[in-house]
Amino acid sequence: MKYFRREGMNSRLILIIGDKDSTYFIDRLIETKDWGYRIWAIMSDDKEIYDAYGSEYHIIPYESDLSVIIDNRAIDEVFYCKSSLDQNEIQRYIYSCAEVGVVFRMQSLLLNYVKMQSTLSFLNQMPFLTFRNTPDNYLALKFKALLDYTISAAVLLILSPVMIVFAILIKMDGGPVFFLQKRTGLNGRHFLCYKFRTMVVNAENLKESLLAKNEQDGPVFKIKNDPRVTKIGRFLRKTSLDELPQFINVLKGEMAIVGPRPPIPAEVKQYKRWQNRRLSMKPGITCIWQVSGRNNIPFDQWMKMDMQYIDTWSLKLDLIIILKTVRVIFTGDGQ
Repeated sequence: MKYFRREGMNSRLILIIGDKDSTYFIDRLIETKDWGYRIWAIMSDDKEIYDAYGSEYHIIPYESDLSVIIDNRAIDEVFYCKSSLDQNEIQRYIYSCAEVGVVFRMQSLLLNYVKMQSTLSFLNQMPFLTFRNTPDNYLALKFKALLDYTISAAVLLILSPVMIVFAILIKMDGGPVFFLQKRTGLNGRHFLCYKFRTMVVNAENLKESLLAKNEQDGPVFKIKNDPRVTKIGRFLRKTSLDELPQFINVLKGEMAIVGPRPPIPAEVKQYKRWQNRRLSMKPGITCIWQVSGRNNIPFDQWMKMDMQYIDTWSLKLDLIIILKTVRVIFTGDGQ
């Protein structure tokens, strides 16, 4: 068929509605003869269009009535290639074509966003062109939520004796068992994140005096040998067992087992705008950063790892991260 089309057979006659930004598409259309399209005319008032194609094709004034043109010429398809979109204009053109069965195609830079999937969806029979760069596998996401709830309930039930022992040891050190901190979750929602307390009671007050020792770049504050950490806290952090109470957050629907770690609101305020996309998935107890070196990873690289997780998410990836997290717990690689 490509051979026949290059020879001028099995082709469709088209009309292009365009402007100066349409030249790239028109040039490709002219060069690629095996697409099977022959340009009859270009409807445009742009001088660039006239100068480039006026000697070879009909240039029709933009104010022309498309219905009249179609009715008086054997046009198979109409291509709308303007850079700016006029909803009323497009609607009028679509109707003019649909009324007599002529194919209408619309090309726009709007459809070329990098890493964004565009799909036509319907809400109560109303069509929407949807752009997204977050996971959209409905069944897989629902299965992930079901697994999160089931696993969290099982972990809290099975490990409750161990958690009681930790609670007693923490209480013996003085102060509350749990550390509750406001965190930022899905799309900027705030929630209270549960953790076993691993620092002294007045840790937040001492933070100001330790800012100069921060070992993490970006808005995050982390010190490998933080003097505020208690003895039991050091063990809990090294094994990542201080995160166990966050399974309560999972049961409450505020977190997932795997997902980007929930930041504190003060850190989010310092994010670059592109870094906010890490909030487009529900935060997790563990993530790629959690099992890949933590404090040894620069902040920007940490953010890019979260973006990579969002862009390549699958149930298989979640399982791999969970298995690596188990290894961290038993090898004590946490910090």
